[in-house]
Amino acid sequence: MGDKATLFESGRFAQASGEEPTRDEMTDMGEAAEEVRLGLAAQSGDAEAASVLGAMLLRRGDLDGAEPQLRAATAAGDRAAANNLGVLLHQRGYPEEAAGWWRIAAVAGSAAAAHALGRYHRERGDEPAAEYWLRQSAEQGHVLGAYALADLLEHRGDVGAEHWMRAAAERGHREAAYRLARALDTAGREDEAGAGADNAVAEAEQWYRQAAARGHRRAALHLGAILEKRGELKEAGRWYLTSAKDGEPRAACALGFLLRDAGDTESAAVWWLRAAQEGDGNAANALGALHAERGETQTAERWYRAALDAGDDNGAYNLGLLCAEQGRTAQAEQWYRRAAYAGHREAANALAILLLQGGDTTGAEPWFSKAAEAGSVDAAFNLGILYAGRDEESTALRWYERAAAAGHTEAALQVGIARLRAGEEQEAERHLRCAAGGGSTEAAYRLAALLDARRPPEPAHELGEIVHEKTECEEWYERAAAQGHRRAQVRVGMLAAARGDVVEAARWYRAAAEAGSRNGAFNLGLLLAREGSEPEAAVWWTRAADAGHGRAALRLALVYARRGELAEGQRWADRAVELGPAEVSERAGRLRDALREELSA
Repeated sequence: MGDKATLFESGRFAQASGEEPTRDEMTDMGEAAEEVRLGLAAQSGDAEAASVLGAMLLRRGDLDGAEPQLRAATAAGDRAAANNLGVLLHQRGYPEEAAGWWRIAAVAGSAAAAHALGRYHRERGDEPAAEYWLRQSAEQGHVLGAYALADLLEHRGDVGAEHWMRAAAERGHREAAYRLARALDTAGREDEAGAGADNAVAEAEQWYRQAAARGHRRAALHLGAILEKRGELKEAGRWYLTSAKDGEPRAACALGFLLRDAGDTESAAVWWLRAAQEGDGNAANALGALHAERGETQTAERWYRAALDAGDDNGAYNLGLLCAEQGRTAQAEQWYRRAAYAGHREAANALAILLLQGGDTTGAEPWFSKAAEAGSVDAAFNLGILYAGRDEESTALRWYERAAAAGHTEAALQVGIARLRAGEEQEAERHLRCAAGGGSTEAAYRLAALLDARRPPEPAHELGEIVHEKTECEEWYERAAAQGHRRAQVRVGMLAAARGDVVEAARWYRAAAEAGSRNGAFNLGLLLAREGSEPEAAVWWTRAADAGHGRAALRLALVYARRGELAEGQRWADRAVELGPAEVSERAGRLRDALREELSA
């Protein structure tokens, strides 16, 4: 028993542990065996074995062991060994000697050596020699040679760069695929109106996919952006996540915005924090805005400052907004100025507004101009307001038109009003339609009024009855009325009454009257009186007359005269004479005189 135990402990017998060697262990054992075999072959003068053994040791980092093997193989004429010997010497810090061996290998036809030699010459500024050897490598199908040649030609602005970049990309070089995608993407965006723009962007997407699939994090970022723009948010999120996990802060930031838009602000904050900590100013601004919404102004300010430190001018602009909301006007102006001087157009516009509010019109104007020239639509509109306030109508209209052309709703309304005033109905209609389509209540009403004035007389029914059909102008009136426009509400009520829809008419008249429209109150009174509710009608006429409606005062005078309340009737008749218009004043005057005679009789 004792002898047996000693034998087990000696390792001469395999212990029955029940465990098999792992795959890695088996690979290591196989490599060790191969290394022994190659070493024996090399000792017997086998140059190929020495070359392979040298390459194996070089990959492992055993430079001392690799060098004699590679030198022996090189001496025997092995070009792969000559190339590897060059790599080894370069790693040891002997670039000139390395270049000598690469030249020998390259002349012997080694594409890898030609690539290494080309890189060597480019690092030393000898571009003609670099191009010669890199082209030798690329033309032999060496992917790294093709990419290095493309990079050199692109640096020089040579049109042949794309050919070699595409060749490297097609052979699986991920950086080449990414750079080719970027070039196609940029060309497609610059030529948006061109016929080949869509094809360029579509091809760019495919190259982004190839590079991203090979682990290129910036390619994954751009692919995500393309997919997000196309509305494919789920796949965009996956690529953003892949890129973010590989350490791309811009992808982490973009992923945060996707999550925020999906309603998951907590997860968004996690990714923004990760991106902001890696120096992404946009993410820091997003975190600042998130904390500002929660009322955590100190934390918001800290993140806005972090964005500014990261070189993002939006940080200064957001700090200005934060100070302005807190009433810290002097600090707000300071931050707006900092961002504006850095070229932030909205900060320039905000600074101009702040100065204007402080009465500094002269100081505000150049900042409005600077912001507008930089493309701020709001600044162009504000310049229009500024010049309109000075009665410089033509200059104001020019800025309004500029803002309207960029889609500013209120500017389009102002242009529409100006064109109406000038009698240019077609141009007025075009701008009013733009403004109304953008949600302007006043534009919807004015467009409806313009179309209403063009309406032909109502067609007569075959039996002689007038047919009231809903027209486009009524649809615009209704849109404005639904948004609370009082005159539109009155007009919708009138059109409904003309159709015989008393209930609808009363609803709109009442809405206008309750919002303070004297015409709405007057018309509601008329409707109620026709329906036999004169007492309630008198209530609404009183409201209209108190607001200055002459016809309502006349109606009240007639009501009180019929009731025999002559003094009250005379009072309202006097009021109607004052309010007018002329026709009402004339009738009210006659009624007043009659009531006065009746009272004095």
